[in-house]
Amino acid sequence: MKPTLTFLWLLITTLVYHVLRSIFLTTFYWPLIINTLFISTLLTISLINYWLVPGGFAWRNYKQSTKLIGPMGWPILGTLPQMGSSAHTKLASLATSFKAKRLMALSLGATPVVISSHPETAREILFGSSFSDRPIKDSAGLLMFERAIGFAPSGTYWRKLRRIAAFNMFSPRRILGLESLRQRVADEMMLKVFKDMEEKGVVEVRGILQEGSLSNILESVFGSISNYNCLSLGGSEELGNMVKEGYELIAKFNLEDYFDFKFLDFYGVKRKCHKLAAKVTSVVGQIVEERKRSKELVIGDNDFLSTLLSLPKEERLGDSDMVAILWEMIFRGTDTVAILLEWTMARMVLHQDIQMKARQEIDICVGQNSHVRDSDIPNLPYLQAIVKEVLRLHPPGPLLSWARLAVHDVHVDKTLVPAGTTAMVNMWAISHDSSIWEDPLTFNPERFLKEDVSVMGSDLRLAPFGAGRRVCPGRALGLATVHLWLAQLLHNFVWLPAQVPVDLSESLKLSLEMKNPLKCSVVLRKSMTM
Repeated sequence: MKPTLTFLWLLITTLVYHVLRSIFLTTFYWPLIINTLFISTLLTISLINYWLVPGGFAWRNYKQSTKLIGPMGWPILGTLPQMGSSAHTKLASLATSFKAKRLMALSLGATPVVISSHPETAREILFGSSFSDRPIKDSAGLLMFERAIGFAPSGTYWRKLRRIAAFNMFSPRRILGLESLRQRVADEMMLKVFKDMEEKGVVEVRGILQEGSLSNILESVFGSISNYNCLSLGGSEELGNMVKEGYELIAKFNLEDYFDFKFLDFYGVKRKCHKLAAKVTSVVGQIVEERKRSKELVIGDNDFLSTLLSLPKEERLGDSDMVAILWEMIFRGTDTVAILLEWTMARMVLHQDIQMKARQEIDICVGQNSHVRDSDIPNLPYLQAIVKEVLRLHPPGPLLSWARLAVHDVHVDKTLVPAGTTAMVNMWAISHDSSIWEDPLTFNPERFLKEDVSVMGSDLRLAPFGAGRRVCPGRALGLATVHLWLAQLLHNFVWLPAQVPVDLSESLKLSLEMKNPLKCSVVLRKSMTM
């Protein structure tokens, strides 16, 4: 409300100024003064009726008996000025202040938005067939994501992609087959942690996790990068740089996503996206072509590209669609694991008692000198509870960043949501709600030992990977990776604070990251050999 009141004050002050100025310039010419006041009053009333409506500018034509609840926001811009690096917390506060946790309306420029901060209305949105599509940003469309699983419109093609993902790319058998890769990457990360501590006296956790996560996802998608002649010696680095550039372009604020300015390119986003998309098509396309020519690499390989190439003829995808899907796998699979593990290690450094308890559980299960394997994870309930508690306090996508789009008029919680409305779920608000969670700001993994809450999308109190038909298809693979790597990190090292204290400040970009990268010290455990 504050921006709106400020605007009204400025408007009234300006009108008073012009009236007084007219008085002095016209030497008390009263007819002119009266006309000026009359026109100004009409203008002010018109502006108030047009802009200052519940939900803001984008809801100005909404005429229903059920009243909307939400901030009026700024004229034209709506709530856009608040959608920065702390959008999830600001929107949670607004929902509380307006008593609109179940459903709040707001405007992002000319885009009407509803947002749920409650499990019941979140279920209506995420499981509702009326919200089967996703709104797609210009940058995401230009980067080919509308032909991949995340943004493809609901229909025959999208259902085909989901079927391929569920029964081939992310099946339990496929995830199990990638364990040796996860183990090898984990061993490489352990060595880097050890070397960082030896050489620098401090471990820069983010860089190690990002490098390991990128290496893991690239080999999961393509197999060994070194097998491709089309890539230079820095093939992994080249693909990693493309992913990084893509993150920056999609996360970049772009007026065209909120207003119909399709003919303009304010920040050069379109031009940069076209350039990056051409590069991705070239690099990934060459990899696909080279793999097609090398038949011996297809049979028996466990990577995603081999899976796509070995599909039955009736299920096979065209080359351009295959490039889009493989690109999305790299893009979406690189940062989530690294970000979640960085938050987890920050919590382990801050909560030494919890770290010690988790390590004791691992030692009892596998012994001090053995290697943790995927098959050990079901016997590590406390470690799994730690990951759930981190997902609750620091959900990677707090606004379930890939929002939904109402494909036709639909009622949510008895409120009519018109077709074309963007619907979001504030999972951060839900997971920090004191009416849902006891002591929500306290890091307490034991809560999940008392009650087994699923994070896979069935329980909307904690659905960090989404839910319903658009739930993240790679969530099981991501969790398998996080559990194994976390167990290895805790089993091999004792994690301690560095000279720089741990800072839990958040920064919402494409995902919810630590604002300041984690740095800490480690002590190599005596029984471990590097």
